[in-house]
Amino acid sequence: MRALSVLYVLSALAFGFAFALQNQQPWAVGTERVVQATGPFLSDTAQTVSEKGIMPAWTFALRTGHQACVQVAAQLDQWMAPSPSQQSHAIRVAAAPAKPHPILAPTTAAKPVVAQTPATKAPEAKTTGMQLAQPAAQPPAQETTQLAEVETALMPAPDSTPPSPAEVGRVLAHLKVSLTRELYENFTLFLYVSKADHGPWQQRMFAFAKQDNGDLKLMYAFPVSTGKEVPTLGPSGTMLRTNTTAGIYQLDPERMYTRYTSHQWQHKMPFAMFFNWEHDGYQTGLAIHSAVGDDIQMLGKRSSAGCVRLHPQNAELLFRLIKKNYHGLTPRFAYDQRTATMSNEGLLMHDKAGNLQYADGYRVLVLIENNGGDDLIAALF
Repeated sequence: MRALSVLYVLSALAFGFAFALQNQQPWAVGTERVVQATGPFLSDTAQTVSEKGIMPAWTFALRTGHQACVQVAAQLDQWMAPSPSQQSHAIRVAAAPAKPHPILAPTTAAKPVVAQTPATKAPEAKTTGMQLAQPAAQPPAQETTQLAEVETALMPAPDSTPPSPAEVGRVLAHLKVSLTRELYENFTLFLYVSKADHGPWQQRMFAFAKQDNGDLKLMYAFPVSTGKEVPTLGPSGTMLRTNTTAGIYQLDPERMYTRYTSHQWQHKMPFAMFFNWEHDGYQTGLAIHSAVGDDIQMLGKRSSAGCVRLHPQNAELLFRLIKKNYHGLTPRFAYDQRTATMSNEGLLMHDKAGNLQYADGYRVLVLIENNGGDDLIAALF
């Protein structure tokens, strides 16, 4: 009732003012002139206050709050980091060798170079391809325990929604028709990543290994998180892109790290494998790496700053598998000198005679598409 009464009074006042203005009452005409004279001034004043005061203050508050959160998170990580004694048994991977000058390879496809383990006087038990060397001179019980821990760490993380055999067959068929003959012949591990946010393949990586007979066999199917695909406020207070650019990539042998922190996002990236892709004269920061903290719970959804995130267990497994088994000569991707950009469309570099040019690297090909499996005609973009 009070609201209706107030509304009635305001309506009556407006009607009375309009009636007085129509009859040219001096006080009504004067009021109208005052409003017309001061209206633009009040509007300009309000806009100036918003631009010079409110918006800068709001931006400063956002930037300060974000930097405080980053500092608090870094301090918490430092407090929760394991002591040196706990890190004494950590497995370290040697840095990748420097990239040599491009060389010409023979016309036949090069086979992957696999590091051989020297013979030892150990028991006659066979060593699997995923087994890691253990420290010498250890009691048998302790050696067995550590070996079990290493094997457990290299097992894939449980997947609550594994793909059906029918979906795996569809992914494999789509992958084969997406590759040229040169790509298929010169790489031995193919990582198909769907960055789609819907469909049966959405936010998933399929790892196919080439067999001795040339066929591809599924090794792993991992849930992933790709870029948010929307501008996001970065630690510096500026809006940054979070796109995962679709395309075909190979790994950079000089940028594979067990521990890495993003300089742009101040975010940890364990077991990072960067793509060898130069764009507009800059080596890009697109990579496959482990998710950390709360980001692990976001696997299966778009949530990264552009990289392809994996479960920590899966990221370490894939990292060590590639470092151990897939090092060798790989064809170089075409490079446009005018734009200082390397091809991410699967175009390879040839010499004047038409022969492929090779360089040291990893025989791993990464194919990223915005294809969730419900639209097989989805285009790369």
